[in-house]
Amino acid sequence: MQREKKVRAGVAAGATGALVAASALVALAAAPSATAAVGNPYEGATQYVNPDWREDVLEAADVAGGSLGEDMRAIADEPTFVWMDRIQAIEGIDRQHGLEWHLDQAVAQAGSSPLVFNIVIYDLPGRDCFALASNGELPATDEGMERYKTEYIDAIVEILDRPEYENLRISAVIEPDSLPNMVTNMSHQPCQEAAPYYREGVRYALDRLHEVGNVYSYIDAAHSGWLGWPDNASGSAQEFASVVEGSTYGWDAVAGFVTNTANSTPLEEPFLTNPNLQVGSGQVRSAEYYEWNPDFDEIDWTADLYDRMVAQGAPSRIGMLIDTSRNGWGGSERPTSVSSSSDLNTYVNESRVDRRTHRGAWCNPDGAGIGERPTVSPSGYAESHLHAFVWVKPPGESDGASEEIPNDEGKSFDRMCDPTYQADKLGGAYTGALPNAPLSGWWFQDQFEMLVANAYPPIGDGGPDPDPTDDPTDDPTDDPTDDPTDDPTDDPTDDPTDDPGTGDCVATLEVVNDWGSGFQGQITVTGGSGGTSGWTTQFTLPTGTTIGSLWNADYSVNGSTVTASDVGWNGTLNAGQSTSFGFTANGTAPSSTAVTCS
Repeated sequence: MQREKKVRAGVAAGATGALVAASALVALAAAPSATAAVGNPYEGATQYVNPDWREDVLEAADVAGGSLGEDMRAIADEPTFVWMDRIQAIEGIDRQHGLEWHLDQAVAQAGSSPLVFNIVIYDLPGRDCFALASNGELPATDEGMERYKTEYIDAIVEILDRPEYENLRISAVIEPDSLPNMVTNMSHQPCQEAAPYYREGVRYALDRLHEVGNVYSYIDAAHSGWLGWPDNASGSAQEFASVVEGSTYGWDAVAGFVTNTANSTPLEEPFLTNPNLQVGSGQVRSAEYYEWNPDFDEIDWTADLYDRMVAQGAPSRIGMLIDTSRNGWGGSERPTSVSSSSDLNTYVNESRVDRRTHRGAWCNPDGAGIGERPTVSPSGYAESHLHAFVWVKPPGESDGASEEIPNDEGKSFDRMCDPTYQADKLGGAYTGALPNAPLSGWWFQDQFEMLVANAYPPIGDGGPDPDPTDDPTDDPTDDPTDDPTDDPTDDPTDDPTDDPGTGDCVATLEVVNDWGSGFQGQITVTGGSGGTSGWTTQFTLPTGTTIGSLWNADYSVNGSTVTASDVGWNGTLNAGQSTSFGFTANGTAPSSTAVTCS
């Protein structure tokens, strides 16, 4: 469900054109003597709480209600990044205030204490060359490069460089996905065309931001499931070093690197700690899920990347940020112990906390949860040289639309965001993306409810038990993230349209997607007048139709009859309160199906 967004008033005064004109009159500042006044900008400082995101969270909490809503309110004051994802965002758009407004708010929040203002620089010509959901407004041409420099980077720098903001510590994530595409996707024609502009644009951004004096730039370094293979990791280190050393100020302009931006790769795989461990027919890293990639998680990748960058000539002071906004993977599907299987793939599938269909599945993945809260200098990871866990991608903002949506933001429909799509690049697996998703960057209520409910560490009482009593490794071949549907806790305070009756519960089935050879169904369970504490539903599928996957309920099948019951956290319903679970099926969709509930 997508909530209607308010048009926000009070955006920064002055048009972008005026900012560009002003910046053109400002001579280049003398280069500061060092990248930063402190080694780690997050140390000894608070971070900016984005009022726009906070408003979204509080509105979402009102929609969700109950304990889930309380969990949402508990994280409303967590710091998140402000995304400058197009030229117009500098001045302000309907979903967020402009840069000047945010900086004024940051100064007010800081008072006399150090405060980090987190910003994402994200508008390169030919942006997102290997995907479609986050394509940008500027073409990979000389004209696009000129606009990037003058209308985008120079306009941002003009504002950041004002004296009223000189006491802020500005942490800038530099162009997500750009340089990693130069490592792995150069056979793709759009990436070949974009490559020279990516390198020139990143260098220009690093130089101009460095000249402000209080900006700490972190170059995006994708995630372990993208760059963790030794060849990719080595190529990444060389690419990153080449770009940095080809800029005016070199490593002086770089505070470090950021990984997992807007992704859901786990911070750690607690039950898969040795990629070389022999299980059955091979080493763990050779399992189908890891495909010989030895970096299973972001702690692995940041430690690997740090060593490689220092070997390439980076100063030892560089640090790492990890985006933990959506990589918690809690909920009932999270394993609680290592598998005992002697079959390699079963062992990995039963042990991994990452429940995606494939490590390349990136768009609104079903089953994901909020991860570690923003944390400064997290302990226990010395080899990773971490500056902080941060929330670069504000939880609740979509990765991309699940169907074509006309827009003026340059964003196209990417089938990786379509839950009915079986992608060759995922080995033929379904994408596992949530349905009904809006454009990237737009608020996605269903996703936010899922992320909060599946948070790990848990936020409070609104999500599943982090240590479920049900065996999480049963039926490891079933894909828990295939073809999801609406989050089961969506708007539990709304009155159901069907009379809940006087029994313990009632249930209804809706076919929400039908592609001919199969369909996606959703069953809504509503508490009767006396409420219910634990529920079981039963329904019969048409002859020859079989369940493909089912989530947010435990189930069994006897012939054509499916029995599905709650999974604990969604079992207690007050009178009139609803929850739902979803499934995909292979075969003919029913025209109508009675569902019993007890």
